[in-house]
Amino acid sequence: MQTKLRCAILDDYQNVALSSADWMPILDRVEVQTFNNYMGSEEKVIQELQNYDIIVLMRERTPFPESVISGLPNLKLLITTGMRNASIDLMTAERQGVIVCGTEGSSNPPTELTWALILGLSRQLVTENNALKSNRNWQSTIGMDLHGKTLGLLGLGKIGTRMAGIAKAFGMNVMAWSQNLTPGQAGEHGVIWCETKEELLEQSDIVSIHLVLSERTRHLIGQAEFQRMKRTALLINTSRAGIVDQGAMVEALQSGLIAGAGLDVYEQEPLPVNHVMRTLPNVLATPHLGYVTQGNYEIYFSHTVENIDMFLKGSPIRQLGAKQ
Repeated sequence: MQTKLRCAILDDYQNVALSSADWMPILDRVEVQTFNNYMGSEEKVIQELQNYDIIVLMRERTPFPESVISGLPNLKLLITTGMRNASIDLMTAERQGVIVCGTEGSSNPPTELTWALILGLSRQLVTENNALKSNRNWQSTIGMDLHGKTLGLLGLGKIGTRMAGIAKAFGMNVMAWSQNLTPGQAGEHGVIWCETKEELLEQSDIVSIHLVLSERTRHLIGQAEFQRMKRTALLINTSRAGIVDQGAMVEALQSGLIAGAGLDVYEQEPLPVNHVMRTLPNVLATPHLGYVTQGNYEIYFSHTVENIDMFLKGSPIRQLGAKQ
């Protein structure tokens, strides 16, 4: 009888990986094990996964740099949810003969969460909900009107364009900027094109980030940029933490340089228990939930099963290459 390959599913925080798809098509050939706790150090990851042939990653929760991939001699197939994962060293994987595959996913959930943060922050929902439940003040805050305000989008891709459509439904003005955005592209979506990032920051009441993290976008928003923003402005980041200089953001929030921030991404995840971001009163924060919905999980894990099945048949699909 042929020995089954061993498959590890990492960071299944909600214990739903096995119920989000039909795994039966591969269970005759693969033994599947889920891990629902963040492993932490690279040493722990290597120690726990020594004997696994297939590893499934949930987005970028557990990084797979050269040191980790090189420390897993049995690894044959690495699958990440989503078709991009900056925390995987694809060059090392290719050199080690490890096939890397991704899955499709929907951009609707992160769009929806972004608006949840905007609405929750602009209307002080957490403050008012906590006050109501603890029998404290009845109406202690004054909400920000969205109608007539300006939403500034850093990035006008799939999520950015959806953001623009929803903003216009609220009666907001929408402007956008990115390094490659053209006036024609902005005009196609009824969005005002900004020639410079500074122009967008100075005129926006809410700035929402929808860019890919790269060397060009790392710390795109720093101290100088916060100084250009309105003191009443809100910053929303559901993209990647590294696009914003975290120290400069904390300083801007503490000093009142901006009014508040809605955040779903952090440089260190899970966020340390004593991190300052957990304590700032003008921050509405969620634990990287942008992509975490039932529908997305069903796509992720059904495609994971397909990826494993096709790999076992010798015809891998949805491959991610080092040159992509």
